[in-house]
This record gives sequence, structure tokens and C-alpha cells, in this order.
Amino acid sequence: MKFTLSWLKEHLDTDLDAAAIGEALTRIGLEVESIDNPAEALAPFRIAKVLTAAPHPQADKLQVLSVDAGDGPLQVVCGAPNAHAGLVGVFGAPGAYVPGSGITLKVAAIRGVESNGMMCSVRELQLGEEHDGIIELPADAPVGAAYAAWAGLDDPLFDVAITPNRQDCMGVRGIARDLAAAGAGVLKPLAQVYRMASLDPVADEGPAPDVRTEDLEGCPAFYAQAVTGVANGASPEWMRRRLTAIGQKPISLLVDITNFVSIDLGRPLHVYDRAKLNGGLVARRARDGETLLALNGKSYALDPSMTVIADASAVHDIGGIMGGEHSGVSDATTDVLIECAFFAPDRIALTGQKLGLTSDARQRFERGVDPAFLDDGLAIATWLVTEHAGGRPSPVTRAGAPPLAPRTIRFDPALTLSLGGLDVAEDRQREILTRLGFHVADDFTVTIPSWRRDVDGPADLVEEVIRIEGLDKVPATPLPRAEGVAKPTATPEQKVERRVRRTAAARGLHEAVTWSFLSQAEADAVGGGHWTLANPISEDLKVMRPSLLPGLIAAARRNIARGADSVRLFEIGRRYLADGERPTLALLLAADRSPRDWRSGKAARFDAYDAKAEAIALLAAAGAPVDRLQVMEPLDGTWHPGRAGTLRLGPKTVLAAFGELHPATARVFDIDGGAVAAELYLDAIPARRASGHLREAYAPPALQGVTRDFAFLVPADLAADALVRAVRGADKAAIVDVRLFDRFVGAGVPDGQVSLAIEVTLQPGEKSFTEAELSAISQKIVAAAGKVGAVLRG
Repeated sequence: MKFTLSWLKEHLDTDLDAAAIGEALTRIGLEVESIDNPAEALAPFRIAKVLTAAPHPQADKLQVLSVDAGDGPLQVVCGAPNAHAGLVGVFGAPGAYVPGSGITLKVAAIRGVESNGMMCSVRELQLGEEHDGIIELPADAPVGAAYAAWAGLDDPLFDVAITPNRQDCMGVRGIARDLAAAGAGVLKPLAQVYRMASLDPVADEGPAPDVRTEDLEGCPAFYAQAVTGVANGASPEWMRRRLTAIGQKPISLLVDITNFVSIDLGRPLHVYDRAKLNGGLVARRARDGETLLALNGKSYALDPSMTVIADASAVHDIGGIMGGEHSGVSDATTDVLIECAFFAPDRIALTGQKLGLTSDARQRFERGVDPAFLDDGLAIATWLVTEHAGGRPSPVTRAGAPPLAPRTIRFDPALTLSLGGLDVAEDRQREILTRLGFHVADDFTVTIPSWRRDVDGPADLVEEVIRIEGLDKVPATPLPRAEGVAKPTATPEQKVERRVRRTAAARGLHEAVTWSFLSQAEADAVGGGHWTLANPISEDLKVMRPSLLPGLIAAARRNIARGADSVRLFEIGRRYLADGERPTLALLLAADRSPRDWRSGKAARFDAYDAKAEAIALLAAAGAPVDRLQVMEPLDGTWHPGRAGTLRLGPKTVLAAFGELHPATARVFDIDGGAVAAELYLDAIPARRASGHLREAYAPPALQGVTRDFAFLVPADLAADALVRAVRGADKAAIVDVRLFDRFVGAGVPDGQVSLAIEVTLQPGEKSFTEAELSAISQKIVAAAGKVGAVLRG
């Protein structure tokens, strides 16, 4: 919601400046996104007069001007067709930044002639879209004066974030009402704001317009008034200035009036050209097959779930959202019909979502406009039309009735302290509610104003009192703490996530938080998505991610593009599979593992074993039995078939996947194929059983361990992990570790076989091993290896 300080002061009698108003808005719960003053950007620009204008000696379309900006003549080269001697305009001296062009002016030679600054157009100062020539000011404009101050542009612009429940603040009037209730000023009577004698309907003559509603559920009330003999031209300067200040492009008087009333009062309207209508207008359900070419130039297919405004021939309006192009007003319009209707918020929201159509009117109607403001809103709009465009207004037609049943709440003022923690006197609470428009009876029965659709219970009234009294006054009160040792609140799953997060960070990985949504192509590249959003904010964010890797890849790609030499990222989040959410940790290693040095002359790259090492370390931190893990083939086509694998407990329990990305996957995400990654499936890790006993004290073995090396000839297709696991199980009492340290193919190794060398660590107990015991263990190792096809190498 945007508005200027001067616009706000039309409704609020206050002496506060922009900063104080911003603080007051924040204090009462209306979040101020920004406060910008356009005069600050235009401070270097001054009013100047063109003394002389002569043709440029080297260019037919340029002129050489002599310009006086208060400090004497300056030579300026100008290409504007309207530049001439005697013109008074806006001048930017060297050093001034031109906001509409993004350039800083300096003394420069243009086609061989020196130019000292420039005369500016409307678009160059971001005051509009006109760029056919430079600004022409009245001849009596004071030369040398600051242009922004003279033009009244020293008007701070507020941008306030309005939450969906505060539909009453979707107009400047509603925000002024809140500020007045908070003591920031006095709310002016609405008739005074519009300089009307009263808010009674404008004097009428002739027949009332033919309008009716057949869809009382979607459009309970349809009010309308016709005006004959209008002259549609440009809107008055004050209206165009306010609309331009908030980013609205002035179009024509009739259109600008509807936009202005919508923003000023939160009351959307629509104006039809009566000459383009065939008979009366009716609010009804759309029919199958009907379409509408809307004012945004797009055509929409309608269905019976939508409320439309139509005449005897066609649909002219998607009710409460956008009008049609056919019946829109133009410069030739002389007779108009002003629509002021009430549309059901739920119907507007569903229609807008189905059509993918947004508008200022939809934003207001789907939140809920004031149902009691139809007569006043129509009277104000008709008065503005007749005041600035002339014409003769008809009587008002009122079809249907808005929902105006009174709503009351029995309120206990003590709730403000018990629910909100702020002690506010009863009289002060009554005053606050009354100033906000609530009617408070002697017994604190509160009648809710028609514009506060969001209030429906005592807790809402507590919120109103506290935010106006000041959220900053709510004391910080610590919660009581139970005596003794606090009970743990983290679940086992949360504890696992904490451990792996800390371990990943300690190992030099940087945590990332990425989108939970992907494009369809990205989801297909990692196995395919199972959940697709019906109404995504973007086509690139429509599928809920089946893997965390795409987000990390995108982050790595951005970092590498910005010069990162090495990228080490991880993320803990959820994958969304067909059977539900799955907690997952993903990591990605890309670019260089270490910088190039004098020994090799090149940088070391990450490989699949780096990803495997990180995965095993994190699984160990999560409590997985890493000594029993088996390395098996990849799960799917996301991974490189020969440089990736999975870590499992048995063939079915997959704890992690690791390795290089498949070249096809790397191409989809446009990342170097050397990137390696891993995914840990945290929900697959077996839970530790709580023993109820303290951990035993660490007792290192009294005797030193013994290592023995063995070299085996094995079939070339045998996984080394199978040999390691077989040897480890040969004597579980004595063997504490088995490690592969060499793989050899060449002289002395038969075709179809490889030589695998392993180091076995034996740990003696109370006494050292004898030679006989070592020999017996060695025989067990050879026998166990033989069961998987391994033969001791001679």
C-alpha cells in the first residue's frame, strides 16, 4: 500500500513529519517497508531559462543553447525538438545524477561542441513517461530555484505492508483512521476531505440505470448511477500527481477517478461507456463457453463458478476483478454508468486463482471491502465525475442488499492483561475502541464496525487495544522455569539433525538453505517429482523437490561463476516423495579440492572418494554403525554408473548415496561434470536404543595392537568391500580393523583377476599373541577370504 505524506494529510490533521508517522505506523502494527522522498533524488536540478538557441554546426538535430540557472549563462547541447529561446525548464548541472537515465552528468564535447549539463525531460526525472521534449514550465517560474521544492515534489512516499486481515487499511482513509486512534492526529470528516457539502447522493435527473443481480451469493448488492454529457479528458493535476507518485500511470479522468477512489478509500469502482452496452446490466454466474477480453489485453475463458457483469449481448466485467476492453471508456465517451457493487470475498479469491488474474480490485474485494460504504462511495465517485467532467447524474439504482447484520462481542477488559500482558485502564480501552470505530456499550458489549471483517472474538479486541496502546509497551516477561533439571525437549530426530549439522560445519562444509520447489525439468533429472503445485508462483518453482541436490548445484554454480575456487556445501531439509516427506542431508563438493602448487603444477579435484569419506563421517555422527556398512551400486540414473555407489546395511536398507553426478545430470544443471555429492537418508539410520546407563569410562587396551598384511588374488568383478567384510568376520574377538591399501593389475596377476592387499589389525587382550595364535588367526583369515573367491597370493 503506497501513499504520500500530503495524501495522508488530506485525511489526517497532523503536524508530524514523515519519520514520526513511520514510527507511529510501526508502533501500531502496520509495517513500513520504506519511506522515500523523490525530492532527494531531484535536489541537484534547478529551474533554468534558455537565453538563446542556435543550430549545432555539426548536427542538424541538435541545438546549442545558452542556459541561465541562476549563476550566469552556460553552454548546453540539446536535442529536444521543443527547445527554443525563452523556454523555462529544468536544468541538471555537471555532477548531477539523472535518475531516469542512470547517468551522472559531466562536461563533455558533443560533436565537437562543449556541453555543460542538460535540460531534462519528464521521463529523465522519473516524473512520467513523456520524452518527446524537455520540460516546459510557466514563464514566471523562478529561475535558479530548486525544481523539486517549487513543483511540490518534496512529498515523502510511504510503502506499508498490509497483512491479509487488515482489509480496512487497503485505503489511505483506513490508515489515517488507525493513526488518529493512536493519537497521531485528528481524522477529518470525509465530506470535508472531498470538499462536498454532504455525502448525500448527487442531485439526479432522468431515469435510473437498469441494473440487477441474479447471483446474490457472489454479488449480494449492485448499486449504479449514470452520468450523461461528460467530457472525458485529462484528470486534474493534483490527482495525476498523487497517482504518479505511487507508481500508477494516469490514463484519463474517468479511469483515474476509479483508481483514485480505490486507493484513497479502499472502495473499488468500475465505469462503463453506456454507448457500448446493449440494454441493462446484470450480475450473474458466467456460462460455459463465455470469454472476456479484459482491459489487460488478455482473453479469459469463464465458467459458472465465476460472477460476471453482463448485458443482453455479452460479458463486460469479471465481477470485482477486471473490466472488459469492449465497454471501457475512451476520450470519445459522453455517457457513463458508474458501478459500485459488493462481491463475496471467497468468490473473488477463487475466481482470481482459477484465472491467474490479479488486480488492485481483486486485492481489496478478496480481503473484504466495507459493505456499508456503497452509497457513500458511489456519491463520492459521481461527485468527482460531475465536478471535473461535467454531466447530469441520474437517480441511483440499488439492486440487492449488502450484508449489514450487526455483529457484537461481549468483552471483558481484564483479558487485555491476561492475554496480552499489558495493563490498560478500562476507560482507556473504551476510548481506543471508540476511536477505531467500535461502539462500546456501558456493559462492554462491543459492536464491530462494518469495515472490520477480521474482528470476530474477544482476543481480536485485545489485539486492537494493545497495538494502539503500543506494542513497544508490552513488558518482556520471562516464562517461569521449573525447579531442578529441565526435561529434554528435542526429539531423537532433532538430535540427529543437530549432530550432523555440527559435524558437517566442523568438517569445513558451508550450510545452505535452498528452495523446496524445482522446475519440471530439474525434478525429472533427479528421478522425477511426485507433488506438483496447482498454482505455483513461477514455472521454475512448481514441483516439490524429490532431492536436495538441485538446490545445492544451483548454489555451487552461482559461487563458481563469481570466482569461488572451491565449493563445499551442505543442506538439511526434506525430500518430497510419493509416500511423504523424508529428512535428508545433502552435500556437494565442486571445483578444486586444493589449489595448485609447485609440486604438481595443477589443482587437485574432488572425486567420489571425497564424497564417500564425508558421507561416512556424517553417518558416524548420526549414530549409524559405519563398521557394518556395505558399498553397493548407485540407486538411479542421477549418479555416474562407474564412479558412485550407496552405503547400505544389507541389500535393502540404504543409508546414503555418494559419488559423481551422471554426465547427463550435470548437463541439465549446467555444472562441471567433476562435481561430487552425497545424500544421507536420515530417517533410514537405525535409532539408538536408550540403555538407561551411563557410558562406560574409556579404557584403552593395555597391550599394543598387531598388524598383518595379506595380498589376495580375487576375480576382477569382486567388490573389495566383500573381501574386507569377509576378513573382518573371520575372528571377531581378535580382529578390530581391516583396511584395503593396494590394488594391483599387471605382471604376475592372471587375466581376469586383480591383487588386493589388506592390512588387518589384531588386538591382544590380557596377554600378547603367541606365534601359534597368530598363525591360527591367519589361517582363519585365508579361509574366510576363500569363501568369496580370494586366494592368498604367493
